[in-house]
Amino acid sequence: MDRRWVALAVLTAARVSMAFQFQSLASVAPILVRDMNLGFADVGFLVGLYMLPGVVLAVPGGWLGERFGDKRVVTAGLGLMVLGDLVAGFVPGYGALLAGRFIAGVGGVLLNVLMTKMVTDWFAGPGLVLAMTIFVNSFPVGMGVGLWWLGGLAEREGWPAALHVTAAAALAALLLVALAYRPHQNDRRPRGGGEPARRISQREIALVSMPGAIWGMVNGAYTIMVAFAPVLMIAAGQDIATAGRVLSAVTWLNLASTQAGGVIAHRWSRWNVLLVVGIGAWGLLLLLVPVMDAVLPLLASGIVLGLAVGVIMALPSEVLRPENRGVGMGVFYAIMYLGQAGLPPLGGAIQDLIGGTSASIYFAAFLVLAILPVFALFRWAQHRSGWISSA
Repeated sequence: MDRRWVALAVLTAARVSMAFQFQSLASVAPILVRDMNLGFADVGFLVGLYMLPGVVLAVPGGWLGERFGDKRVVTAGLGLMVLGDLVAGFVPGYGALLAGRFIAGVGGVLLNVLMTKMVTDWFAGPGLVLAMTIFVNSFPVGMGVGLWWLGGLAEREGWPAALHVTAAAALAALLLVALAYRPHQNDRRPRGGGEPARRISQREIALVSMPGAIWGMVNGAYTIMVAFAPVLMIAAGQDIATAGRVLSAVTWLNLASTQAGGVIAHRWSRWNVLLVVGIGAWGLLLLLVPVMDAVLPLLASGIVLGLAVGVIMALPSEVLRPENRGVGMGVFYAIMYLGQAGLPPLGGAIQDLIGGTSASIYFAAFLVLAILPVFALFRWAQHRSGWISSA
């Protein structure tokens, strides 16, 4: 088999394990609230904490790969993922959950930043779009498996069992990367410091920050939806396993719609329309979740929310010079992580403050609809600066 596809398969499998781990606490959120007497803000903070290290590590993550080698750093990141779940699953108390979640999140951030670069190394050229679509879709695959299975497992065996399973998945991914991944020639040796430092302009930072904010709002709203919709559904009479399966189906539909959105964007030049339709429809459907049977609007959300993903991920390349894409994507990911880490606990705090089971879902709807004016501001600033595309 072509070594490129072996590398892609290994990296995709490793990212599936990361998404599986990320989803674990959201899948068992109602059980944590019940068994550990946690508030929804506590659960939201635990869910978002996994992404919080990315705010600091996204930009220097690429430097670590250059200094020590991409494969070494990714393997170390998988080791931190295993360690984090072992701490959270075997050491009692909320403090251990916090520490374990943070340790695992550091490992997950290193994977997310560096493996994107590694896929690019292997597929630079005409095959990159297809390879990146497969790679990005690994996240909803991991989340879908977690949503389908972990809630029911935790109900039967206790919530630590879910963390033991995700630790085992991360360990399997570590062994797979260590044994099956052959480094690309760009990762043959650690880089030295001889190259002159490249400077990214303030204009590029300002422009790429807006797509970063959009992607952070998308991920933050999605995390809130999958973490707190089960609470609403359980209050309406569903059991946790059924709620998890519904959200798992949403995630699988999201995977399909993301793939479809990429194909549509490739064949159709009206990218702005595709983003507005996908994001606008998702926001409106979220507003319907608390006022009707939640299953139908949630499933419909899965059908539409992925349509805009390809467009969003293409926006940074429109405003970054080729020589600054590494640092620029670090800025993009840092802001994305800030949104994904900070918005779920805010959604939980709003639900604690207002009471009931629907406040966090309304907050998620607000976040999604707020993307539209941010996108309009981005296009205005892009055209005002004359920076139409650097691709």
